[in-house]
Amino acid sequence: MKAREIAYRVLWEIEEGAYANLALDQFLRREQKLLSVDRSLITELVYGTVKYRARLDWLVDQTVKKAEKLEKGPRLLLRLAFYQLLFMDRIPAFAVTNEAVKLARRFFHTGVASLINGVLRNYLRNPEKVLLPDVAQNPLAYLEIVYSHPRWMLKRWLTRYGWENTVKLCAYNNAPAELWIRVNTLRYSPPELAERLISEGCVVERSLRVPEGLLLKSAPSLVSLPSFQEGLFTVQDESSMIAAHVVSPQPDTEVLDVCAGPGGKTTHLAQLMKNRGTILACDIHQHRIKLIEENADRLGIENIKTRVLDATCLAKELERSYDLVLVDAPCSGLGVLRRRSDARWRKKEEEIKELAALQSKIMENVYQKLTPGGRLIYSTCTLEPEENEQLIEKFKQTHADLASYDLTPYFPYTAQTQAEKAELQKGSRQFLPFRDGMEGFFIAGVQKKA
Repeated sequence: MKAREIAYRVLWEIEEGAYANLALDQFLRREQKLLSVDRSLITELVYGTVKYRARLDWLVDQTVKKAEKLEKGPRLLLRLAFYQLLFMDRIPAFAVTNEAVKLARRFFHTGVASLINGVLRNYLRNPEKVLLPDVAQNPLAYLEIVYSHPRWMLKRWLTRYGWENTVKLCAYNNAPAELWIRVNTLRYSPPELAERLISEGCVVERSLRVPEGLLLKSAPSLVSLPSFQEGLFTVQDESSMIAAHVVSPQPDTEVLDVCAGPGGKTTHLAQLMKNRGTILACDIHQHRIKLIEENADRLGIENIKTRVLDATCLAKELERSYDLVLVDAPCSGLGVLRRRSDARWRKKEEEIKELAALQSKIMENVYQKLTPGGRLIYSTCTLEPEENEQLIEKFKQTHADLASYDLTPYFPYTAQTQAEKAELQKGSRQFLPFRDGMEGFFIAGVQKKA
């Protein structure tokens, strides 16, 4: 199959409810003979079309008569074509139109092909006729269409961050995601791996925030690299790497890691412990437990024990207590939207309240297994206060023997601003993409009185 046909088929699966990354991966695995350039094209077509759905649907609705009657397949073809016309200027407009018409003939009748052809050609003759919402008269609609985010998210962010920062946040979410890796320091030092990766054809930059972090500015397929096959690194966001440092486990200690799958933070903890001591990594899903075990095996890590365990029932199931606990809580994920092209359309505002209730239940169970004097580190990859600082404050109010503590000594880098220093000293840190230039991430620490 050609690239655009594969992209269309993947988009259909996503529209039917499949997750974008899983559907795309399934098709790419099936089409083994595809050239790398075609794989890259398909990936951009799929993720870009999904990400900009609101912008593309606006175009469709403005250019198709009786657009409300347009069936799913033709609408997907038009979304795909308009994405190329708007965001991929290296592809000639005539080629976009011709390929869309060919796909319409392949999947539908000649009437649909004629419709697609007419809509695209009319648009290309007078693209300026399609007007976006007026930013002064309807700023919310302007943001919703131009930056392609659900209106409920935008309302929350505008209230909290204001216009300028909301625009920056949306632009960040729409930008290509950076590729960060974490060096397996049990086998290589960061400078050594950086040199090795350069010799394997990568362009590499060191992280300024975490000692093990490397940014791959460009790279061949990671699984094809000998250094990956040898377990010298794993893929992990820079923000996510901070969590293990805040836990700060020493060798020969015991750590409880709750909601641990797929194991990025778990294996990082093991590295900091120099593969000594014990980490009990728990997750409710067996397939995520398997991922932890596979990651540990590839990296040569031997001090992780795994257990399928529902964190909301943890207090009844665990026999002993721990001095160090990491809760990497299930969350709305609104801090990492640029990594998940379809997530913005799957999320619902009411889920935030439901997730906060789940997070509180997990915290309650973990609290019961925290030793006097023990530290509990809580992290999410979201921006929403109900799941982050508000949750921690409410939890402390109902547990008088818990208190926040200064995170500064545990942070892997020196705070750059007075505001950041103050936040860390109070026991938490909310990373914001528009302010910090990295994925949205929250981390907090509380300690039980001895």
